[in-house]
Amino acid sequence: MNIVRKVRAVEKLFKTLEKDILKLQEKTGLHCVDNCIKCCTTSNITASALEFYPLAYYLHKHNLADSVLTNIDQINDPKICPILNYMSTENRRAGCMFYEQRGLICRLFSYNYRTDKHGTRLLAACKTINEEQAVLVAKANGILLKKPLGPKATAYYQRLQFIDFKEAQKQYPIGEAIRIAVESVVTYFHYSGKKVV
Repeated sequence: MNIVRKVRAVEKLFKTLEKDILKLQEKTGLHCVDNCIKCCTTSNITASALEFYPLAYYLHKHNLADSVLTNIDQINDPKICPILNYMSTENRRAGCMFYEQRGLICRLFSYNYRTDKHGTRLLAACKTINEEQAVLVAKANGILLKKPLGPKATAYYQRLQFIDFKEAQKQYPIGEAIRIAVESVVTYFHYSGKKVV
C-alpha cells in the first residue's frame, strides 16, 4: 500500500474514532479543560509514524513540512511535540497547531476506555478530567459497567495495525514519530514524481 492510500486509510479510521468520541461526550458531558495541554506535555508519549501520516500529508500539501522539520531540529528533543503551541494568546489558544490532523494517541487521550484484569470497563481519563469532572467520570464508568461506550484504545491500535502492521508496531517518542512521518511523505512525493492532491 503506498503512502497516499495509508493516509486515506488512517483518515478513515480517525473519522470512525471521532464518531465514537462524540457518542461518549454526548452521553456523559465529558470535555477537555480549556487551554489545558497537560496530556501534550507528558514526556513519555510514544506514537507510530503511521498515525501521523495524515498530518505529514497535510503539511506537505500546504508547504509547511520544512518548517515543522526545522522546528523539530531546533527543539532537539524527540520527546517534545513539535506542533504544540504552548502559549495562549488573544488570537490563538494553547494546544495543537494542527488539531484536525493530530495522531491517534492525541485523539484517544481521555476519550477511551480500558478493561481491568476482571474485564470491567473503565474510562481512561487524564488526571485533570478525573479531578475536575469527577461526577461525569463516575457517570461514564456507570454506563461502561453496563455496555461499551466510546472508543477502546486497544481496538483502534489493532485497526491501525490492519493498515500497516510493521509501521503501527514501531513506537517512537512523539517528536520522532512526527519527523519520520513528514520525511516519509516528503520523500515519497519527491521520488514518485506525483503531485499532492
